[in-house]
Amino acid sequence: MLTRSDISADLAASLVATGRALADAARAATLPHFRAAGLSADNKLDAGFDPVTVADRDAEAAMRAVLAERRPEDAILGEEHGASDGQSGLTWVLDPIDGTRGFISGTPTWGVLIGLQDAAGPFYGIIDQPFIGERFEGGLGQASVAGPQGTRPLAARVGGHLVGATLFSTFPEVGTAAERAAFERVRDRVRLTRYGMDCYAYALLAAGQVDLVIEAGLHAYDIAAPIAVIEAAGGIVTDWQGRPAHEGGQVVAAANPAIHAEALKLLQAA
Repeated sequence: MLTRSDISADLAASLVATGRALADAARAATLPHFRAAGLSADNKLDAGFDPVTVADRDAEAAMRAVLAERRPEDAILGEEHGASDGQSGLTWVLDPIDGTRGFISGTPTWGVLIGLQDAAGPFYGIIDQPFIGERFEGGLGQASVAGPQGTRPLAARVGGHLVGATLFSTFPEVGTAAERAAFERVRDRVRLTRYGMDCYAYALLAAGQVDLVIEAGLHAYDIAAPIAVIEAAGGIVTDWQGRPAHEGGQVVAAANPAIHAEALKLLQAA
C-alpha cells in the first residue's frame, strides 16, 4: 500500500498530471452550465436547501472517467457518487462543485476540489475556478496559482495578529449555537470579516490575501484539497482543537502558526 513517503519523482509527476487532467475534465463539464438559461437545481435536503445540478454530477462523472483510465488502482471519495474502493493506498477526494449555491446564483466563487491522500491525510490538491481560469495547486513539489495574471508561487502571509487579520466564513450562522458563539469570539477581534466565498476563501488564504477561514459542518470532500494547497503555501489547517481536519467537521485554516494559535484560543474559550 502506497504512502506519500513511497512516491518517487516519476510517480509524483504522473499524479500531478492526473490531477491537472481531472481539473481540465471538470472545467469542460461545468462551464457550459454556468450562467446558462434554464439551469435547474435539485434539493438534497428534506429541510433546508442543499442544491445539486447536472453540472455537479457530470463533472464528477468526467473526473471518475479520467481516473478509471489513468489510476484505476486508486480509491475515490466523491460528493455526488460516493466512495469507490482501491488497492493502492491512495484516495482521490473529489468535490465537483464546491459552492453550488454560488454556481446557481452566477457568482464566480465556486470551485472544483481535487485532493489526493493516504491514510495520514491529504498531500496534494487543486482548487480550480474554471470561469476565472485560476488554478491553485499544492503538494508533490507544487505550490502555485496559474490564471489571468500568469503563474505565481503560493505563499501564505507571515506574521501578524488577529487585530489586523481578515477572516472568511461561508455562512454567518457557521453551525450550532455554540459553534456560532465561538466563531463570533474570533470575528469580534479581527479587522475584517467576509462571508460566502466557499472554497475560494481557502485559495485566497494560500495566495497570501487573507489570514483565516473558520467553518463548521464540513465533509471530507470540502477540505481535503484546501488542506494540501494551504500547507504547500506555508499555512496550517486543523480542527478547532488543533487536530487533523481532513475528515471534516470544525475547521480553522490560518496563514501562519501565530494567527492559528490566537484563533484556537478564542474558539476553545469557555
